[in-house]
Amino acid sequence: MRCLRSCSSTRTAKRRFDTWDYSQKNRSPKNCWSCQINSPRTKPIIGITIGDPAGIGPEIVLKALSDGEVTKRCLPVVIGHAGLLRRCVESIDLAGVDVEVISSPMAAKGRNAIEVIHVEAAGMLDIRPGELSADAGGASDLFLRKACELGLAGEIDAFATAPINKEALRLAGIPHIGHTEMLAAYLNVEDSPLTLFLTGNMRIFFLSRHLSLRGAIDYITADRVCEFIRRVHFAMTEFGFANPRIGLAALNPHASDGGQFGDEERIHLLPAAEQARAEGIDVSSPIGADSVFNMAVEGKFDCVISLYHDQGHIAAKTRDFHGTVTATLGLPVLRTSVDHGTAFDIAWKGAANSISMKMATLAAVDLLSKKRI
Repeated sequence: MRCLRSCSSTRTAKRRFDTWDYSQKNRSPKNCWSCQINSPRTKPIIGITIGDPAGIGPEIVLKALSDGEVTKRCLPVVIGHAGLLRRCVESIDLAGVDVEVISSPMAAKGRNAIEVIHVEAAGMLDIRPGELSADAGGASDLFLRKACELGLAGEIDAFATAPINKEALRLAGIPHIGHTEMLAAYLNVEDSPLTLFLTGNMRIFFLSRHLSLRGAIDYITADRVCEFIRRVHFAMTEFGFANPRIGLAALNPHASDGGQFGDEERIHLLPAAEQARAEGIDVSSPIGADSVFNMAVEGKFDCVISLYHDQGHIAAKTRDFHGTVTATLGLPVLRTSVDHGTAFDIAWKGAANSISMKMATLAAVDLLSKKRI
Protein backbone atom coordinates (compact mmCIF):
# COMPACT_ATOMS: atom_id res chain seq x y z
CA MET A 1 0.00 0.00 0.00
CA ARG A 2 1.09 3.57 -0.62
CA CYS A 3 2.51 5.62 2.23
CA LEU A 4 -0.09 8.19 3.26
CA ARG A 5 2.51 10.83 4.03
CA SER A 6 2.80 12.52 0.64
CA CYS A 7 5.48 10.22 -0.69
CA SER A 8 5.73 7.67 -3.45
CA SER A 9 6.82 4.72 -1.34
CA THR A 10 4.82 1.58 -0.85
CA ARG A 11 4.90 -1.22 1.65
CA THR A 12 4.40 -4.67 0.22
CA ALA A 13 3.47 -7.49 2.51
CA LYS A 14 4.81 -10.46 0.56
CA ARG A 15 8.56 -10.20 1.03
CA ARG A 16 11.25 -12.53 2.25
CA PHE A 17 12.77 -11.91 5.65
CA ASP A 18 16.19 -10.89 4.40
CA THR A 19 14.87 -7.90 2.44
CA TRP A 20 13.30 -6.08 5.37
CA ASP A 21 15.05 -3.02 6.75
CA TYR A 22 13.25 -0.88 9.30
CA SER A 23 15.93 1.81 9.48
CA GLN A 24 15.29 5.32 8.29
CA LYS A 25 18.43 5.36 6.12
CA ASN A 26 16.98 2.83 3.66
CA ARG A 27 13.48 4.29 3.51
CA SER A 28 12.31 6.77 0.96
CA PRO A 29 13.41 10.31 1.92
CA LYS A 30 9.73 11.16 2.25
CA ASN A 31 8.47 7.92 3.74
CA CYS A 32 7.54 7.10 7.33
CA TRP A 33 8.93 9.01 10.27
CA SER A 34 12.19 9.94 8.58
CA CYS A 35 10.26 11.83 5.91
CA GLN A 36 9.27 14.28 8.62
CA ILE A 37 12.77 14.87 9.97
CA ASN A 38 12.80 18.49 8.82
CA SER A 39 9.22 19.08 9.85
CA PRO A 40 7.68 19.65 13.29
CA ARG A 41 7.22 15.89 13.68
CA THR A 42 10.59 14.29 14.28
CA LYS A 43 9.45 11.33 16.38
CA PRO A 44 8.23 7.96 15.11
CA ILE A 45 4.56 7.11 15.54
CA ILE A 46 4.22 3.89 17.55
CA GLY A 47 0.85 2.15 17.56
CA ILE A 48 -0.02 0.31 20.78
CA THR A 49 -2.76 -2.31 20.88
CA ILE A 50 -4.51 -2.86 24.22
CA GLY A 51 -4.71 -6.66 23.87
CA ASP A 52 -7.47 -8.59 25.60
CA PRO A 53 -9.71 -5.88 27.09
CA ALA A 54 -10.59 -8.04 30.11
CA GLY A 55 -6.94 -8.49 31.04
CA ILE A 56 -4.25 -6.12 32.25
CA GLY A 57 -3.58 -4.79 28.74
CA PRO A 58 -5.66 -1.59 29.03
CA GLU A 59 -4.16 -0.81 32.44
CA ILE A 60 -0.51 -1.29 31.49
CA VAL A 61 -0.96 0.72 28.28
CA LEU A 62 -2.48 3.62 30.21
CA LYS A 63 0.26 3.47 32.84
CA ALA A 64 3.10 3.17 30.31
CA LEU A 65 1.88 6.20 28.37
CA SER A 66 1.62 8.21 31.57
CA ASP A 67 5.41 7.88 31.78
CA GLY A 68 7.12 10.93 30.30
CA GLU A 69 9.98 8.89 28.82
CA VAL A 70 7.69 7.29 26.25
CA THR A 71 6.29 10.57 24.93
CA LYS A 72 9.77 12.11 24.82
CA ARG A 73 10.92 9.51 22.32
CA CYS A 74 7.86 8.77 20.20
CA LEU A 75 4.27 9.68 19.42
CA PRO A 76 2.28 6.81 20.97
CA VAL A 77 -1.11 6.08 19.46
CA VAL A 78 -3.33 3.57 21.25
CA ILE A 79 -5.40 1.19 19.13
CA GLY A 80 -8.45 0.00 21.03
CA HIS A 81 -11.89 0.93 22.31
CA ALA A 82 -12.00 4.46 23.75
CA GLY A 83 -15.01 3.86 26.00
CA LEU A 84 -13.41 0.80 27.55
CA LEU A 85 -10.20 2.72 28.19
CA ARG A 86 -12.15 5.45 29.97
CA ARG A 87 -13.76 2.77 32.14
CA CYS A 88 -10.31 1.43 32.96
CA VAL A 89 -9.02 4.91 33.88
CA GLU A 90 -11.84 5.22 36.41
CA SER A 91 -11.39 1.67 37.70
CA ILE A 92 -7.69 2.08 38.50
CA ASP A 93 -8.12 5.71 39.58
CA LEU A 94 -5.45 7.05 37.22
CA ALA A 95 -5.58 10.72 38.11
CA GLY A 96 -5.16 13.36 35.43
CA VAL A 97 -5.37 10.98 32.46
CA ASP A 98 -7.69 11.89 29.60
CA VAL A 99 -8.58 9.59 26.71
CA GLU A 100 -8.94 11.45 23.42
CA VAL A 101 -10.07 9.93 20.13
CA ILE A 102 -8.11 11.00 17.05
CA SER A 103 -9.11 10.45 13.44
CA SER A 104 -5.77 9.06 12.28
CA PRO A 105 -2.25 8.52 13.64
CA MET A 106 -1.07 11.56 11.71
CA ALA A 107 -3.32 13.66 13.94
CA ALA A 108 -1.32 12.65 17.02
CA LYS A 109 0.21 15.63 18.79
CA GLY A 110 1.77 13.98 21.82
CA ARG A 111 -0.38 16.20 23.96
CA ASN A 112 -1.24 15.53 27.60
CA ALA A 113 -3.80 12.88 26.75
CA ILE A 114 -3.97 9.23 25.73
CA GLU A 115 -4.58 9.53 21.97
CA VAL A 116 -6.67 6.65 20.65
CA ILE A 117 -7.64 5.26 17.29
CA HIS A 118 -11.07 4.00 18.27
CA VAL A 119 -11.96 0.50 17.08
CA GLU A 120 -15.61 -0.43 17.52
CA ALA A 121 -16.11 -3.89 19.00
CA ALA A 122 -19.13 -5.67 20.43
CA GLY A 123 -19.69 -5.78 24.17
CA MET A 124 -16.88 -3.46 25.24
CA LEU A 125 -18.96 -1.40 27.66
CA ASP A 126 -20.09 -4.62 29.34
CA ILE A 127 -16.71 -6.34 29.55
CA ARG A 128 -16.07 -7.71 33.03
CA PRO A 129 -12.40 -7.42 33.99
CA GLY A 130 -10.77 -10.75 34.69
CA GLU A 131 -13.39 -12.83 32.88
CA LEU A 132 -12.81 -14.91 29.78
CA SER A 133 -15.19 -14.09 26.91
CA ALA A 134 -15.67 -14.38 23.18
CA ASP A 135 -16.29 -10.61 22.99
CA ALA A 136 -12.87 -9.93 24.52
CA GLY A 137 -11.18 -12.40 22.19
CA GLY A 138 -12.90 -10.93 19.15
CA ALA A 139 -12.01 -7.40 20.20
CA SER A 140 -8.32 -8.21 20.67
CA ASP A 141 -8.32 -9.63 17.15
CA LEU A 142 -9.92 -6.47 15.75
CA PHE A 143 -7.37 -4.25 17.51
CA LEU A 144 -4.48 -6.22 16.03
CA ARG A 145 -6.00 -6.22 12.55
CA LYS A 146 -6.30 -2.43 12.77
CA ALA A 147 -2.64 -2.12 13.78
CA CYS A 148 -1.63 -4.24 10.78
CA GLU A 149 -3.81 -2.13 8.49
CA LEU A 150 -2.27 1.11 9.76
CA GLY A 151 1.23 -0.33 9.51
CA LEU A 152 0.82 -1.48 5.92
CA ALA A 153 -0.66 1.90 5.01
CA GLY A 154 2.40 3.63 6.46
CA GLU A 155 0.35 5.50 9.06
CA ILE A 156 2.35 4.10 11.96
CA ASP A 157 6.05 3.28 11.93
CA ALA A 158 5.85 0.27 14.26
CA PHE A 159 3.53 -1.13 16.87
CA ALA A 160 3.74 -2.65 20.32
CA THR A 161 1.19 -5.14 21.60
CA ALA A 162 -0.31 -5.78 25.01
CA PRO A 163 -1.13 -9.42 25.87
CA ILE A 164 -3.97 -11.39 24.33
CA ASN A 165 -5.61 -14.54 25.66
CA LYS A 166 -5.44 -17.65 23.52
CA GLU A 167 -8.55 -19.22 25.04
CA ALA A 168 -10.56 -16.05 24.41
CA LEU A 169 -9.40 -16.12 20.78
CA ARG A 170 -10.66 -19.68 20.50
CA LEU A 171 -14.03 -18.73 22.00
CA ALA A 172 -14.29 -15.98 19.39
CA GLY A 173 -13.58 -18.43 16.58
CA ILE A 174 -10.18 -16.96 15.70
CA PRO A 175 -8.22 -19.76 13.97
CA HIS A 176 -4.75 -18.51 14.96
CA ILE A 177 -3.08 -19.62 18.17
CA GLY A 178 -1.27 -16.39 19.07
CA HIS A 179 0.14 -13.03 18.05
CA THR A 180 2.92 -14.37 15.82
CA GLU A 181 0.59 -16.54 13.77
CA MET A 182 -2.00 -13.75 13.52
CA LEU A 183 0.62 -11.27 12.32
CA ALA A 184 1.91 -13.67 9.67
CA ALA A 185 -1.64 -14.09 8.36
CA TYR A 186 -2.77 -10.45 8.53
CA LEU A 187 0.48 -9.09 7.07
CA ASN A 188 0.59 -11.84 4.43
CA VAL A 189 4.21 -12.89 4.91
CA GLU A 190 5.69 -15.93 3.21
CA ASP A 191 8.40 -16.88 5.71
CA SER A 192 7.84 -17.58 9.39
CA PRO A 193 8.63 -14.44 11.40
CA LEU A 194 11.61 -14.44 13.76
CA THR A 195 10.86 -14.09 17.47
CA LEU A 196 13.52 -12.25 19.46
CA PHE A 197 13.55 -11.80 23.24
CA LEU A 198 15.43 -8.85 24.69
CA THR A 199 16.30 -8.77 28.38
CA GLY A 200 19.28 -6.76 29.54
CA ASN A 201 22.24 -7.78 27.40
CA MET A 202 20.69 -11.16 26.59
CA ARG A 203 19.11 -11.72 23.18
CA ILE A 204 17.28 -14.97 22.48
CA PHE A 205 15.92 -16.22 19.15
CA PHE A 206 13.48 -19.14 19.03
CA LEU A 207 13.63 -21.93 16.49
CA SER A 208 10.08 -22.87 17.52
CA ARG A 209 7.59 -21.60 20.09
CA HIS A 210 3.96 -22.68 20.00
CA LEU A 211 4.53 -26.39 19.62
CA SER A 212 4.22 -29.21 22.11
CA LEU A 213 7.55 -30.41 23.46
CA ARG A 214 7.26 -33.53 21.31
CA GLY A 215 6.44 -31.41 18.27
CA ALA A 216 9.34 -29.05 18.98
CA ILE A 217 11.79 -31.95 19.13
CA ASP A 218 10.47 -33.38 15.86
CA TYR A 219 10.80 -29.92 14.30
CA ILE A 220 14.58 -29.96 14.72
CA THR A 221 16.43 -30.92 11.52
CA ALA A 222 19.92 -30.04 10.31
CA ASP A 223 18.62 -28.09 7.30
CA ARG A 224 16.04 -26.18 9.33
CA VAL A 225 18.53 -25.27 12.06
CA CYS A 226 21.17 -24.18 9.55
CA GLU A 227 18.72 -21.92 7.72
CA PHE A 228 17.61 -20.48 11.04
CA ILE A 229 21.22 -19.72 11.99
CA ARG A 230 21.58 -17.82 8.70
CA ARG A 231 18.48 -15.76 9.44
CA VAL A 232 19.63 -14.98 12.97
CA HIS A 233 23.04 -13.93 11.67
CA PHE A 234 21.42 -11.60 9.15
CA ALA A 235 19.08 -10.11 11.75
CA MET A 236 21.94 -9.37 14.12
CA THR A 237 24.01 -7.72 11.40
CA GLU A 238 21.02 -5.53 10.57
CA PHE A 239 20.99 -4.30 14.14
CA GLY A 240 24.60 -3.28 14.46
CA PHE A 241 26.66 -6.46 14.95
CA ALA A 242 29.28 -6.78 12.21
CA ASN A 243 30.13 -10.39 13.08
CA PRO A 244 27.64 -11.58 15.69
CA ARG A 245 28.67 -14.39 18.04
CA ILE A 246 25.79 -16.85 18.14
CA GLY A 247 25.38 -19.43 20.87
CA LEU A 248 23.44 -22.55 19.90
CA ALA A 249 21.56 -24.21 22.76
CA ALA A 250 21.65 -27.99 22.89
CA LEU A 251 18.50 -30.05 23.23
CA ASN A 252 19.67 -32.76 25.62
CA PRO A 253 21.41 -32.56 29.02
CA HIS A 254 25.12 -31.76 28.62
CA ALA A 255 24.59 -31.60 24.84
CA SER A 256 23.99 -35.39 25.06
CA ASP A 257 27.50 -36.11 26.47
CA GLY A 258 28.69 -37.84 23.34
CA GLY A 259 25.39 -39.54 22.61
CA GLN A 260 24.62 -40.86 26.09
CA PHE A 261 21.42 -38.78 26.42
CA GLY A 262 20.13 -38.59 22.86
CA ASP A 263 21.48 -38.11 19.37
CA GLU A 264 19.87 -34.85 18.15
CA GLU A 265 23.13 -32.97 18.69
CA ARG A 266 25.12 -35.39 16.54
CA ILE A 267 22.50 -35.85 13.82
CA HIS A 268 21.10 -32.35 13.50
CA LEU A 269 22.63 -29.57 15.59
CA LEU A 270 26.34 -30.12 15.09
CA PRO A 271 26.09 -30.55 11.28
CA ALA A 272 23.98 -27.37 11.10
CA ALA A 273 26.56 -25.41 13.09
CA GLU A 274 29.45 -26.78 11.02
CA GLN A 275 27.73 -25.83 7.76
CA ALA A 276 27.02 -22.32 9.04
CA ARG A 277 30.64 -21.89 10.15
CA ALA A 278 31.77 -23.00 6.69
CA GLU A 279 29.73 -20.06 5.38
CA GLY A 280 31.57 -17.64 7.65
CA ILE A 281 29.00 -17.42 10.45
CA ASP A 282 30.32 -17.35 14.01
CA VAL A 283 28.10 -19.92 15.72
CA SER A 284 28.99 -22.33 18.50
CA SER A 285 28.55 -26.05 18.52
CA PRO A 286 25.54 -27.03 20.67
CA ILE A 287 26.04 -26.05 24.32
CA GLY A 288 23.97 -27.28 27.24
CA ALA A 289 21.04 -24.98 27.96
CA ASP A 290 22.06 -24.71 31.61
CA SER A 291 25.24 -22.92 30.49
CA VAL A 292 24.70 -21.16 27.17
CA PHE A 293 22.33 -18.45 28.42
CA ASN A 294 24.64 -17.52 31.28
CA MET A 295 27.51 -17.35 28.80
CA ALA A 296 25.49 -14.75 26.87
CA VAL A 297 24.93 -12.75 30.06
CA GLU A 298 28.69 -12.84 30.65
CA GLY A 299 29.24 -11.40 27.17
CA LYS A 300 30.60 -14.50 25.46
CA PHE A 301 27.74 -14.52 22.92
CA ASP A 302 25.76 -11.71 21.33
CA CYS A 303 22.67 -13.89 21.10
CA VAL A 304 21.47 -17.42 21.76
CA ILE A 305 19.30 -19.70 19.65
CA SER A 306 16.72 -21.46 21.82
CA LEU A 307 15.31 -24.64 20.32
CA TYR A 308 11.85 -24.44 21.85
CA HIS A 309 9.50 -22.25 23.88
CA ASP A 310 10.31 -22.96 27.52
CA GLN A 311 14.05 -23.32 27.00
CA GLY A 312 14.43 -19.62 26.22
CA HIS A 313 11.41 -18.29 28.10
CA ILE A 314 12.65 -19.66 31.42
CA ALA A 315 16.08 -18.12 30.91
CA ALA A 316 14.69 -14.70 30.02
CA LYS A 317 11.93 -14.50 32.58
CA THR A 318 14.08 -15.76 35.43
CA ARG A 319 16.52 -12.97 34.69
CA ASP A 320 13.92 -10.20 34.40
CA PHE A 321 10.27 -11.21 34.30
CA HIS A 322 8.82 -7.72 33.94
CA GLY A 323 11.55 -6.24 31.75
CA THR A 324 11.67 -8.89 29.00
CA VAL A 325 10.49 -7.63 25.61
CA THR A 326 9.57 -9.55 22.45
CA ALA A 327 10.34 -8.31 18.94
CA THR A 328 8.91 -9.97 15.84
CA LEU A 329 11.22 -9.59 12.85
CA GLY A 330 10.61 -10.49 9.22
CA LEU A 331 7.34 -8.55 8.94
CA PRO A 332 6.63 -5.54 6.73
CA VAL A 333 5.95 -3.61 9.94
CA LEU A 334 8.08 -3.84 13.06
CA ARG A 335 6.25 -5.25 16.08
CA THR A 336 7.34 -5.46 19.69
CA SER A 337 5.44 -6.85 22.65
CA VAL A 338 5.36 -7.49 26.34
CA ASP A 339 6.37 -10.98 27.33
CA HIS A 340 3.69 -11.84 29.85
CA GLY A 341 0.06 -12.85 29.85
CA THR A 342 -3.28 -11.23 30.53
CA ALA A 343 -3.13 -11.78 34.32
CA PHE A 344 -6.90 -11.90 34.77
CA ASP A 345 -6.50 -12.21 38.54
CA ILE A 346 -5.25 -8.62 38.87
CA ALA A 347 -6.97 -7.03 35.85
CA TRP A 348 -8.15 -3.45 36.33
CA LYS A 349 -7.14 -3.38 40.00
CA GLY A 350 -4.26 -0.94 39.67
CA ALA A 351 -1.72 -3.62 40.61
CA ALA A 352 -0.32 -4.50 37.16
CA ASN A 353 3.33 -3.70 36.44
CA SER A 354 3.66 -1.64 33.24
CA ILE A 355 7.46 -1.81 32.88
CA SER A 356 7.35 -4.40 30.07
CA MET A 357 4.80 -2.33 28.12
CA LYS A 358 6.97 0.74 28.45
CA MET A 359 10.10 -1.20 27.46
CA ALA A 360 8.33 -2.77 24.47
CA THR A 361 7.33 0.66 23.19
CA LEU A 362 10.82 2.09 23.61
CA ALA A 363 12.37 -1.02 22.04
CA ALA A 364 10.35 -0.32 18.90
CA VAL A 365 11.91 3.15 18.73
CA ASP A 366 15.41 1.71 19.15
CA LEU A 367 14.88 -0.97 16.52
CA LEU A 368 13.50 1.54 14.04
CA SER A 369 16.68 3.56 14.32
CA LYS A 370 18.79 0.40 14.04
CA LYS A 371 20.32 1.23 17.38
CA ARG A 372 22.51 -1.66 18.53
CA ILE A 373 20.14 -3.80 20.57
